Amino acid sequence: MAESCGNPAAEAGEALMPRKRRFDRSRTCVKCKAQQGNLVIRHSVYCRDCFTPLVTTKFRQALEPHLNHTSAGPRRGALKPSGNLLVAFSGGLGSTVLLDLVHQVYCSKVGSIELKGGKEHPRKNRIWRKIYVCYVETSDVLPEASDRTQRIREAVEEYGEFEFVPVRVQDAFDRSWWERVSGGSVPNPSELSVDLSNEELFRLSDTEAHPDPLSALQAYLHKLPTPTAVQSTISILTRVLLLYTAYSIGASHLVFGTSLTSLSISLISSISQGGGFVVPQSIQEEWVPSSVETSQKSTSWRGEVRLIRPLREVGMKECTAWAWWHRLVVVGKQKVPAARQTIGDLTKDFIIGLERDYPSTVSTIAKTVGKLAPKGDAGGRCIICELPTQRSVQQWKARISVRSFNEEDPSATTTAAPSLTPWLCYSCHTTLTSKSSRSNTSSNPGSSAAASAVMFPTWAAMHFAIGSSNPQATDPHISTADEVWGTRKLDSNGMKSLVEEFLVDD
Repeated sequence: MAESCGNPAAEAGEALMPRKRRFDRSRTCVKCKAQQGNLVIRHSVYCRDCFTPLVTTKFRQALEPHLNHTSAGPRRGALKPSGNLLVAFSGGLGSTVLLDLVHQVYCSKVGSIELKGGKEHPRKNRIWRKIYVCYVETSDVLPEASDRTQRIREAVEEYGEFEFVPVRVQDAFDRSWWERVSGGSVPNPSELSVDLSNEELFRLSDTEAHPDPLSALQAYLHKLPTPTAVQSTISILTRVLLLYTAYSIGASHLVFGTSLTSLSISLISSISQGGGFVVPQSIQEEWVPSSVETSQKSTSWRGEVRLIRPLREVGMKECTAWAWWHRLVVVGKQKVPAARQTIGDLTKDFIIGLERDYPSTVSTIAKTVGKLAPKGDAGGRCIICELPTQRSVQQWKARISVRSFNEEDPSATTTAAPSLTPWLCYSCHTTLTSKSSRSNTSSNPGSSAAASAVMFPTWAAMHFAIGSSNPQATDPHISTADEVWGTRKLDSNGMKSLVEEFLVDD
């Protein structure tokens, strides 16, 4: 009788796949090739002495080519930014490392004759007139969160070179804050009340009651349909608050402490929530208020704010090593309660686990996604996130969406109230109207519009008031020939009658 083939390796012991080595060749530093390495970065070994110039070089290469108003590739000549610098500081690891790098490269020992380098070296002469550090406090809308403004202030004041600018997230609904940052250049907007119970997001008539900024923000977050929408909204409000703050203090550059790992997380999370059209802006962004007229061919600075992420080539492991070796105190980032999983939380767990097991893959994600370009031209600017909107996005969404409508009189759906849907990008519209089994908003069709009404941020009301973001560029119901296209709801019999001639009889 023939015997079956056995597994010789299993007979001698358990057969295991050989573990991949943590480093490629040896424990010697790949930079100086003299000292024994202290840190492994993507299978390459570096010693402590070579690690500091490595991170500093990555930081400068990501930032300095974009400092001059008219930049043409790699830096050549003197660095002459048009305005001040604003550092976005959250207290987390990335922003702590960013603040320390800005101090060491552009503030420490400025003008010292002991430093090497030519006359255009950034340490020979101070290139920034003022450097501000802005912190956006979000504890007022997060349960069990404490106010950390004073701790952040103390951490910033240890350097002695920065001016601290505190901002609270509810300032997005504060008319007095808007008057300060706008400088009176645009009319003070009235409150913009919107009905979230309908996908068209009809504007409601102005009410006499004007809630305080914190109450308006809490009501806005409470009416959002999903936990993911709440987390995304807080991030959007924080970013736009920082942009307007940078503009108000005359800053030409706004820098975020987004590391390579955090950038990969935000890119994947943004794309999964419908933000694929603004992938280039997720890496670097050129922003200016709509009230300021600019031209792409203009060579003079008119208040544009250039948002840059100088740590986009530095991973989380490298940031941790920098903070440890330079004895930095990390206050800690304010965390949204993770009682319910969100898309951002799930993406973060996946990317961090991927970086631990396959470190080179995280870099590949950021570099590959960074090469993506949106199809078509922008049709305007979203009034909430202030990012470019895709042209005819609502028409595209209507073609790909499967929806179920309640039986109702078509004439009852006609309303004279203006719709804010054409003024929003696909991501923000989905954030406001997406539904889930655990939705916070009521799905009862009989609920009143007043019960689902929320106030939009002040800058959204300003856009709607002055008409800076032309809705005709994004509204699918308005064509270039001034023809108005209408849509109507059909039941199953009506839809069948339209395609009846194409159906094959059984």
